[in-house]
Amino acid sequence: MEKEKAMSDTQDIKIGTLVEGWGKDPAGYIKQILPYGFESFSISFWQTIGTIDLEHLAHSIREVVDSAGVSIIALGIYGNPLEETLMDLETLSSWERLIDNAHLFGADIVSGFTGRLRGRPIDASIPRFKTIFEPLVKRAADRGVRLAFENCSMGGTWQSGDWNIAHSPAAWERMFDALPAENLGLEWEPCHQLVTLVDPFPQLRQWVKKIFHVHGKDCTIKWDVIKQYGIHGPVEYAFHRTPGFGDSNWTDIISELRQGGFVGAIDIEGWHDPIYRDALEMTGQVHALNYLKRCRGGDFVPNPTI
Repeated sequence: MEKEKAMSDTQDIKIGTLVEGWGKDPAGYIKQILPYGFESFSISFWQTIGTIDLEHLAHSIREVVDSAGVSIIALGIYGNPLEETLMDLETLSSWERLIDNAHLFGADIVSGFTGRLRGRPIDASIPRFKTIFEPLVKRAADRGVRLAFENCSMGGTWQSGDWNIAHSPAAWERMFDALPAENLGLEWEPCHQLVTLVDPFPQLRQWVKKIFHVHGKDCTIKWDVIKQYGIHGPVEYAFHRTPGFGDSNWTDIISELRQGGFVGAIDIEGWHDPIYRDALEMTGQVHALNYLKRCRGGDFVPNPTI
């Protein structure tokens, strides 16, 4: 029993990957890649769930993962629920549906973008953020669900944007001051900070208690390009990378997460790497899976008894 507990402690942070919930056959996709050793999955949707039958989807996925002892960690909906176009209202409805049905997947996290008032500064979006998410936070708490916001800017800045306000620690302070709920937190990754030339470690240490879910995505910064062209020049200076190919030290990231008491999953966000993509996509993802497991400490080794 003690050995089993110790082995479990080595996997307090599971390593998995994201799966498109709107894909042709999410359960079949998971079944194909399970043998590579993924320990968790996050099911994601872009802007809307549409007409997808969540009960059927959950049943088909659980048939695959339950027997393998693998977890569905989070359900994600990535759109703008703060405004009122038809698609924005679809996104808001999708937040509600995922919160209501998360238990069917065995998940306790629903994640996504906060949304924002388009073309307006972040401060202008905070009252609307509170109006929209206050009932969602209560709805989630009543069902044992946590809400987590990804820290992706989607090309936005403090002054303007279309999708998300949760890409800056200064915005996090305003968000959590407006809605100080225990089940409201972050879906964090270092990539989005590195793209803006921000060191991710100080914020990781400060905000680790609010991090509910981690996306496994990294970044490569070409400093020679920055020195020659700057960040607004004609040559791209930052590239989203699969973990193991970027600039971040994931051993240190996992150490900081553990020191802060994080228990959950790092789910690889693939389909972004400029090199390990297309025919090399799963090659890159499996490399990241094994790399992150090594950064976690590798296989459990029991202590000597004498």
